[in-house]
Order: sequence, then structure tokens, then C-alpha cells
Amino acid sequence: MNPDHERRFRLTVHYDGTYFYGWQLQAKGRTVQGEMEAALERLTGARRPVVAAGRTDSGVHATGQVVVVTLPIRWETHELHRAMNAVLPGDIWVETASLAPPDFHPRYAAQARSYRYQLGLSDHALSPFHQPWCWPLVRQVDVDLLHQAASILLGEHSFKAFAKVGQEARGDRCTVAEAHWVPWDEMGVAFQIRANRFLHHMVRYLVGTMVEIARNRRPLDDLPELLSAPGTGLITSPPAPPEGLFLSKVHYPEPDSELN
Repeated sequence: MNPDHERRFRLTVHYDGTYFYGWQLQAKGRTVQGEMEAALERLTGARRPVVAAGRTDSGVHATGQVVVVTLPIRWETHELHRAMNAVLPGDIWVETASLAPPDFHPRYAAQARSYRYQLGLSDHALSPFHQPWCWPLVRQVDVDLLHQAASILLGEHSFKAFAKVGQEARGDRCTVAEAHWVPWDEMGVAFQIRANRFLHHMVRYLVGTMVEIARNRRPLDDLPELLSAPGTGLITSPPAPPEGLFLSKVHYPEPDSELN
């Protein structure tokens, strides 16, 4: 990047993942990255690659994705914010735009990420205004068991059993700083988790397993065993569907106050 001719911008982005094949560009299929780069090309007349804090899978949503793009120096933050929202499709929205340091990388600078998973327990979750953004289980669960299960996740553990794909280079240990279930209006409950890193499909496997425990389909003791001894042959429950999952926030060091 030439600081005399270009500026680096960071965007906080929301998107409804229902009709996307995830964040990352693909040869076929609509993606969030593809739509954002198409919008930037329309605005600037040239291809402008965007880099995100993390990939989201097909069907997964975001209310706090952080994206970086480099543009000609003539662009101002307010102009970029307005212009992007004018040309992006309706299922993507730029919440904020600000200048970023030349060396800021949204993925490598992140200290932690937060996810939210919405579990529909009442008939209200079947409404067309809620169902696309939750797991409409509409079954009785033991909420106390959900709370107990979430508390077991706190701290550093091996989450190898809860990963669809391993990450051999980085290992499988993650440190969970926050994990709890909260009421979700009249619809049900929501799981909120913050960790220094996440493995592929980790949150969905965790939710799927916790829900099976809360439905008395497997014992609570399975959870610490899966975390402490992932090679015993014990397996997780099927993953929760992607529709209920949101990337809600990316956390950066304190001096970077706009992104905290």
C-alpha cells in the first residue's frame, strides 16, 4: 500500500447468511465477500479485495464481522459508508466505517471472537420473522442443564472432538472466556460464547451436544470427557443447524477502542 495514494478502511458488517454460501469467494455460489467486492468495483471502477476477521460458513449470519479494504486516498469514511450501503444488496449492511492503520489485519490483530446461537423453544420461533435466524426446536429442554453444560466450557480445553476439520498447524486448544445461556425474548434461549479462537463448526457441535444433554438424551458427564479425552471414541451429538449462529463481535486490544 502506498500511503500517499491509498488509505485503509475497516468496516463493521452485518449480513443475513440465509442465501450465501458463506463468506469466502467461491467459483460458484453467492458469497458475502463476492458481493462486497462487486459493490466496491462498482464504486471505484477496479477490483478491491476485502479481508475479513474470519470466515463464516453457508447459512451463518454476522452482526459484528470486521472487514478491511484499501482504497484511493480521495475516499472519506462517511462517503464510503453511505456509498456501500447504497449499492450493497439488502442482506448486507455496513454498520460503521473508519480509517485503519496501514498494518492492521482484522484476523491477526483479533484477540477473541464472540458468537451467539439462538434456540427456539416456543411456537413463536416458528414465525417466518424468527425461524430463518434460529434453530426452531420447539421442544422442552432442561434449561438448568444448559447452564451447567455451558459452565463446563470455561477455561482452556482441547476442542478436537467438536471440530469438523482439524487445524494441525495451530492445534486444537481454545480458551473460552465466556459461555452462558440467556433468555431470548419469548422465543427461547440464546447461547453466547467468547474465546480466543474457534475450530471449524465448533459452536454448532457444542450447541448440538448441550441440547441433547438438556433433552436427557445423553449425560452431562459426556461433556467434560469430550473436552479432556477427545481420543476415547466418545463422539459429540450432531451439530446444530447453521441458521441459528451469528458472529456477533470481534475483540481487539484496548487502544483500538473503535473495534472493542
